[in-house]
Amino acid sequence: MQLAEPVAQTWKASLRLGFSVSQGKTTLAEKSSDGPLVVQKPLYPEGAGVCHAIIVHPPGGIVGGDELALDVRVPHGASALLTTPGAAKWYRSAGAVARQTLAFEVAGTLEWLPRESIAFRDAKGQLGCTVALSGRAAFIGWEVLCLGRRGSGERFDRGRLDIRNEIRRDATLLFAERGRLEGGDRLLESPMGLNGKSVCGTMFAVAPELPEVKGRFAGCIAVTKLPGVLVGRYLGDSGEEALAAFTQLWSALRPALIGREAVAPRIWKT
Repeated sequence: MQLAEPVAQTWKASLRLGFSVSQGKTTLAEKSSDGPLVVQKPLYPEGAGVCHAIIVHPPGGIVGGDELALDVRVPHGASALLTTPGAAKWYRSAGAVARQTLAFEVAGTLEWLPRESIAFRDAKGQLGCTVALSGRAAFIGWEVLCLGRRGSGERFDRGRLDIRNEIRRDATLLFAERGRLEGGDRLLESPMGLNGKSVCGTMFAVAPELPEVKGRFAGCIAVTKLPGVLVGRYLGDSGEEALAAFTQLWSALRPALIGREAVAPRIWKT
């Protein structure tokens, strides 16, 4: 008798958030979800002008076949900051691909500051992010990828991650990027690729006018200023170091981009 291989339950989850602004206060006016992707109660650690919200995926991990979609709309005059309570874990898959799709439509200001994503050996994932800005909207966001679990001796020598980022302003393409990280590929070890490092990260800052970036930041981070988009890159072996570097860069950029000093989400301190 041959026993079938156990199949993990997969989830199709979507969350749609719509913010509004009235008398200087940004509120979460619309929220609809299908499946295990939810938003916690909005918080206002820096006053009524910026709405902080925490995006939660209750299963705690992403398996092959899962599909997660986050759709956010921020109108003119509104300001929202979104984060997550902990690392996203992309578990190994026997073949099915997991997908995460982010769609941000911004006329005000939006900050997408999640914790790191950890790709286990044999994970198969697609990560897509599209940002559509209008007028003088501003956006800051990042993604930190940890390949394998170096702390427990696991390397990302098998598996695949496909990455797609696209940023537009008033329908004009500002930035587009496609990438693939394939476990065991020579590019992961090559100096032309990840140079043997296990953590890579990308940060975007988008605004009509971008400031010059000065100072030193934690870890190995490089910053490139393009027309309308500032791109920060991290390469190293520590997810915490990557987040610390991006947080420093965010703190330096935020006053110029949205006119406010950096106020860290409360969940980061728990």
